[in-house]
Amino acid sequence: MSSARLDTPKKIGILGGTFDPPHLGHLKLATHFAKVLHLDALLLIPSGEPWQKNSGITPAEIRLQLTEAAGIDLARAFLYLQIPTQIGVDRIEIDRAGPSYAIDTAKALRERFGPDVSLIWLMGADSLLNLPSWNSWDQLLSFVNFAVASRPHHELSAEKSPEIEALLANHQCADPNTLEKSQFGRIYVDNSLSVDLSSTELRNQLKSTSRSAIASEHIPSHALEIITNLGLYK
Repeated sequence: MSSARLDTPKKIGILGGTFDPPHLGHLKLATHFAKVLHLDALLLIPSGEPWQKNSGITPAEIRLQLTEAAGIDLARAFLYLQIPTQIGVDRIEIDRAGPSYAIDTAKALRERFGPDVSLIWLMGADSLLNLPSWNSWDQLLSFVNFAVASRPHHELSAEKSPEIEALLANHQCADPNTLEKSQFGRIYVDNSLSVDLSSTELRNQLKSTSRSAIASEHIPSHALEIITNLGLYK
């Protein structure tokens, strides 16, 4: 599962996040874009110090374990669906001191994989709308592409700021094929996937009396096993 074992891919998807916990929404987004964009490889990157999150985040090494466990379930889904994308779990943000900024990760991955690889940052529409709050957000497209999945209650047409409106006007492409052929600098918005699930809401729900039903419905089985064994999110 280590990214070091990936062959020399041409199209790499990057799915970052706190993964506290990883849930089926993450896996659905990863599966969808692996298929649509014909990704050679997909990197799951748990954040080390998620600076935009409030306190009480699960320790990074445990979130890494949960992400690796979710990666096993994702690999099984890819095998079942005959998606040939390789999966890696990368600790680049955990090993890097200080706040986990996407721009630092994008630069490091571009340096690692070289100028000819298409790096595609996968995100939900809520993340795109929130992009101007990210550190050096306006530099990201100099290193990666964006593939954006629609999210319920986060309508790009209605909610976007002038900054995001300008970003889309300058960088959006109409179809995934354009994105596949670009190493960086393009945005593809996919409206065919709509995942209404967040880790924050899930953590809150896991404190309820219907914890076991919620967990089994929304959390990948291998990650759930670790959560149960460690007594997390109670």
